[in-house]
Amino acid sequence: MQNIMDGARENRRMRKKDTEDLAGLLRKSWYHLRLSVRHPSRVPTWDAIVLTAASPEQAALYEWQLQRAKRVGRIASSTITLAVPDPDGARIGSGAATLNAIAALAAHFQKLDLGPHAQVANAKHGSSVFSAPQERSNQEITLLSVASSMAKKHILLLHAGGDSKRVPWANPMGKVFLPLPYLAEDDPDGPVPLLFDHILAISSCARQAFENQGGIFIMTGDVLPCFEAFNMVLPADASCIITVPITIDIASNHGVIVASKTGILERTYSLSLVENLLQKPNVKELVENQALLPDGRALLDTGIIAVRGKAWFDLLMLANSSEAMILELLKSRTEMSLYEDLVAAWVPAKHEWLKHRPMGKELISGLGNHTMFSYCAYDLSFLHFGTSSEVLDHLRSGSGLVGRRHLCSIPATTESDIAASAIILSSKIAPGVSVGEDSLIYDSSLSGRIQIGSHCIVVGVNIPRGIKDLSIGDLFWFTLPDRHCLWEVPLVGRTEKIIVYCGLHDNPKVSLSNGTFCGMPWKNVLQDLGIQESDVWNLSGMQEKCLWNAKIFPILPYFEMLSLATWLMGLSNQENKSMLPLWRSSQRVSLEELHRSINFTQLCLGSSNHQADIAAGIAKACINYGLLGRNLFQLCEEILQNEVSGVKICKEFVALCPNTLTQNTRILPKSRAYQVQVDLLRACGEETRACELEPIVWASVADETASAVKYGFGDHLLKSSDGGSLLANGKNNLDEFVDQSFCLRRARIELPVRVDFVGGWSDTPPWSLERSGCVLNMAISLEGSLPVGTTIETTMTNGVLICDETENQLYIDDPTSISTPFHNDDPFRLVKAALLVTGAIHDKGLSSMGLEIRTWSKAPRGSGLGTSSILAAAVVKGLLQIMDGDGSNENVARLVLVVEQIMGTGGGWQDQIGGLYPGIKFTSSFPGVPLCLKVFPLVASSQLVLELEQRLLVVFTGQVRLARQVLQKVVIRYLQHDNLLVSSIKRLTELAKIGREALMNGDLDELGDIMLEAWRLHQELDPFCSNESVDRLFALAGRFCCGYKLVGAGGGGFALLLAKDIGRAKELRQLLEEASDFDLKIYNWNIFLE
Repeated sequence: MQNIMDGARENRRMRKKDTEDLAGLLRKSWYHLRLSVRHPSRVPTWDAIVLTAASPEQAALYEWQLQRAKRVGRIASSTITLAVPDPDGARIGSGAATLNAIAALAAHFQKLDLGPHAQVANAKHGSSVFSAPQERSNQEITLLSVASSMAKKHILLLHAGGDSKRVPWANPMGKVFLPLPYLAEDDPDGPVPLLFDHILAISSCARQAFENQGGIFIMTGDVLPCFEAFNMVLPADASCIITVPITIDIASNHGVIVASKTGILERTYSLSLVENLLQKPNVKELVENQALLPDGRALLDTGIIAVRGKAWFDLLMLANSSEAMILELLKSRTEMSLYEDLVAAWVPAKHEWLKHRPMGKELISGLGNHTMFSYCAYDLSFLHFGTSSEVLDHLRSGSGLVGRRHLCSIPATTESDIAASAIILSSKIAPGVSVGEDSLIYDSSLSGRIQIGSHCIVVGVNIPRGIKDLSIGDLFWFTLPDRHCLWEVPLVGRTEKIIVYCGLHDNPKVSLSNGTFCGMPWKNVLQDLGIQESDVWNLSGMQEKCLWNAKIFPILPYFEMLSLATWLMGLSNQENKSMLPLWRSSQRVSLEELHRSINFTQLCLGSSNHQADIAAGIAKACINYGLLGRNLFQLCEEILQNEVSGVKICKEFVALCPNTLTQNTRILPKSRAYQVQVDLLRACGEETRACELEPIVWASVADETASAVKYGFGDHLLKSSDGGSLLANGKNNLDEFVDQSFCLRRARIELPVRVDFVGGWSDTPPWSLERSGCVLNMAISLEGSLPVGTTIETTMTNGVLICDETENQLYIDDPTSISTPFHNDDPFRLVKAALLVTGAIHDKGLSSMGLEIRTWSKAPRGSGLGTSSILAAAVVKGLLQIMDGDGSNENVARLVLVVEQIMGTGGGWQDQIGGLYPGIKFTSSFPGVPLCLKVFPLVASSQLVLELEQRLLVVFTGQVRLARQVLQKVVIRYLQHDNLLVSSIKRLTELAKIGREALMNGDLDELGDIMLEAWRLHQELDPFCSNESVDRLFALAGRFCCGYKLVGAGGGGFALLLAKDIGRAKELRQLLEEASDFDLKIYNWNIFLE
């Protein structure tokens, strides 16, 4: 075994992530989360997600948040969700809460009748507890049955039941649901990302580490652990705690893991047995327990625990029999910690200590047969949201990562003073409002004459317009000083909300003697305001006086609460003699009492209606004043959360749509306008009308594509790129051609197929009609020949004879009878569309003779190699040669765009470019009339060509793909202005440029990285672009390859496997050729360089 600490210094740099690294890691995690939600059969997700809560009321709020997460695509519909309160709302500790939550989930599964209850003797577990069940009591058999049914399940458990004393403004919503707008700019019309959402993203990657062995993944709700969880390695049949090296000053305030000096060391992680656990150790304790690493740091307990296999089964057994243990804890008013007590049962060195702890012997008996490992993730960033100032620090330090304006209504810069660094989320800001630097405004409405200082937090505040200060007879002016928090809370049994406030750095747990209120020492606050301690605290027993239990917040009419807030913060100009009596005579509550009095139902309803109102305002402005550039489909989903007026608002928007189209006919694509109507009709529940409108959407896309290549269905004389007629010939005019007697004309076109490295989808209408596109692809031959071709020749007999490689034939006596639309099953629609687009059926020169057109493609059907478009290019090019038209590659490529639209396949330009131009090329497109295509051939050295041909495997997966099905989904999302799709395709165009540089530099390893990211992005565009067989192929090939992807739109067809070197390419080829569980074929290929 090797020393796992030898690489500590070497890996230290890897743990220092900058903002770009963090954004990239989170983005990968979100890709994985969305993929697992949209296609859980391909990418396994959690069977259940469980949250612990402090009370039944908080559990109800969490259930609402869990349903919201399902609605907005954060949790798969198949995943069971459950919020479990501590029994009787009493504090029992995180360890007991874990057992209670697992037991509650087991009962929930039983209620749903999920899982094979009868399989109590599953030999797979290999445990003696399964022997001779007939000798056991009925209770034991029931426990075995329940544990067996859940043993294969994969559970995410999130501890979120704290009272958030250090982040009191997050107490009503639950700290785990505080806003965290990382990557919010990726989806500006989507809901505000929450800390919970990011935790789900990270944990979705951890799910694959469990593979097919059941288990539980335990996390804490105030920490975002940013690391590559998809690379995590978990030992079987054991527990594992996730750790990270940390400096001593931080370690001394947290839990520290003492790990074995031997184990597994890899470049990004180490895995070793846990030898001891330390809680907030000093330097002496760290040294005595050999907890220090060679570089002077220690292993921090991140609060993340994974339990698999037999260890998970025993934890289930313990949890399902824990009722008596929990009752004893309640009776004795003691707590069981997860990180001190429960975890200690897996660490033999802690057993003697644990025996003297509450329920310690029971824990050792139930769990002590298993061991615990430390998985040390060198690249882990530990983002703790333990205090209000930490929350702002994480938002402030994430420049470029944080979305600072999201789903908000803000006035013009000439009518307000809002700092550029301020974060405004789900809020309405009226003219006349001022917001200082680095402040957070969330879920609020602020009217005029409101000043919010710097480094402030304002949550759930609704300050109405026109509040008058009766003492001066003018509008009230409210100021929140720098470094303060302000929030509103609805109370049970009351219609009004209470206004709550404190200083950013106030610690509600610190005693009166050392504590602060609104940033000032309590002694000064009480003295300056004339308040007695007895006014604030009337405590019994040994309770310590602190902000948490200070009865200081009055319940009064709104203006009076605002006035007293100003007074209590030390900002009021009024004397104490007028404010103090009002404060003393009011009913007042403490933060502690608020925690027990929140009206969670009203909190959820108010927040939902507020966000629906903002979404409606944004959508209305988009329809009335804009160019439908927002995702109205997504906004309508939010609008419909207002059950009273949501549908009515959407119907009003439908009525506005015709005006929008007529007002913006010159610049608004009709396809976009019609798609908006489809989305709005669906939001209104008018599915029939929406379906009737969908064909018009696709017809508009085809018409817009035709217009972009200067094609008009009533004008068959297309203009060439130099402005002349496509049918014009420098030596012969049409009349001369018609007068000629029959003359045999023959064209034979053979073309290679294309493989694309990156950039696909940016070539596809309507994207390429509105935005720039970039594709990096390559023309190749297969098995020593050019796979696609056609021969076209004139015949003395009128009419058109079409034959394909399978000897299917069609004779068309009158070519002018060819018309659209074509049936999807018509095998000759490609040639028919080419005849239409080139104008051949109306050509006077061909009126006295016929045509015989033969086509072939030697590539497998559904290959993804662009054969359809390349064959169309061959036919178009051949027809133009016969007609003496403009057969230039650029013109042919543009015409094939129209062919694809007429056929209904809707492809882009990259396939025909890939086949028409030889070698490796980087192609850009620019919107315009006509669409401008620029092809830049990459001059590759003979050495690079040879290396690429030896390292790149071109493999037919055996899976037939249907590009049209994938393409239609993607196009609809684009027409809806799906921001995630738009940002993904933008990234693909950037990667194409980077890939061009990598190839020009001969860096195939970088090209492999680009292929991997491109493949992730393709799955973001459509999760069904892959399948289980392809996933297995890539999993097998992954250790040999630096990059892989499916070609084209995906869904099957050919795969590119770029090996790390020539040797591993040979190994992989041999492995795949010998694999009997894959129906694939490896093709010999060469770059077509002619």
